[in-house]
Amino acid sequence: MRKLLTQLSLAGSLAAVGFALATASAQAETVLRTQLGQNAGDFVYRFISEEWMPKIETMTEGRVKFEAFPTNGVVPSNEAVDAVADGVLQADLISPVLYSGKDPGYALIGDLIAGYDRPDQMATWCMHGGGKEFLQQLHDKYTDGRVHVVGCMPYSREALVANTPINTVADLQGVKIRAPEGLSSEVFRRAGATPVALPFSEVYSALEKGVVDAADASAYVNNASQGFNDIAPNPLFPGIHSMPVYEFVVNKDVWDNLLDADRVSLETWYYAAYTALSRVADIEDLKLVREHSKEGSKVNVIDWAQKDRDAFRKFAAEAWSDFSKQNEIAGEIYDSHIQFLTNLGLLDE
Repeated sequence: MRKLLTQLSLAGSLAAVGFALATASAQAETVLRTQLGQNAGDFVYRFISEEWMPKIETMTEGRVKFEAFPTNGVVPSNEAVDAVADGVLQADLISPVLYSGKDPGYALIGDLIAGYDRPDQMATWCMHGGGKEFLQQLHDKYTDGRVHVVGCMPYSREALVANTPINTVADLQGVKIRAPEGLSSEVFRRAGATPVALPFSEVYSALEKGVVDAADASAYVNNASQGFNDIAPNPLFPGIHSMPVYEFVVNKDVWDNLLDADRVSLETWYYAAYTALSRVADIEDLKLVREHSKEGSKVNVIDWAQKDRDAFRKFAAEAWSDFSKQNEIAGEIYDSHIQFLTNLGLLDE
């Protein structure tokens, strides 16, 4: 009997130790070193890093937390997904359009220039219309399956900033415009502008010195926070061109080692954070536009007529089509967009 009691006691002790170890493992803190696509002082960077990132600790009872870095804070932005795959970063919140040099499919996912009218339309395609799955296919190809795509969606249609008034699509003729290489530059080139490839960090000085006349920069509120409207006081709003998607990808090993509940929390966090960002950015944009539209303002806010928006979309659609012919997955992404845009009534049957 005494031997049996001893065995039971030992078994109970071992079970208790096992339970304690399992509990400690479940509660171990996972720090997601995450690079964003904005400068540290931007409205968007502050909104995500200060208001939303702390929420994940509450959602996961302290098991997961973010450590935020601004654009180029750890690695160049166009190398972010590779850094996530290698474990230098554990996650990124960056536009996949920056990876367009690897594959045209990234351009068609990351920013379908002049495609969708509202961020929620593009977000629906990304999250529920196949975009996230296409992005996973591309990342699997170029990172050997070492990253997991949690989601992808835009938060704003960006506002063009310009030194000179661009009131119609015809006014783009000869305008020197800062635009990222790839699809964006190609669309502006077809519309008659002269694209100039510059990093975002050089936009302010380029506008100030007249190196460029206009710039594909960021959301209206971000442009204002950077002082762009002070030196290029003819912004186009609502924007005519960019609506960049921001992916949320996590290192695959890190993702696989999370509790199921924490993976669900991260998915929920991303969707909620960027939906909230979209709404708040829209409110801030409209508030600033209203202020800048008052009599006596030094800012001249320009809103294109629908006929000019439609004409610009035609230039863009030609560029989408040409990009789609470069490889099979780009063609599939293009076809998916075209079907979705047609269903929304943004393209003719």
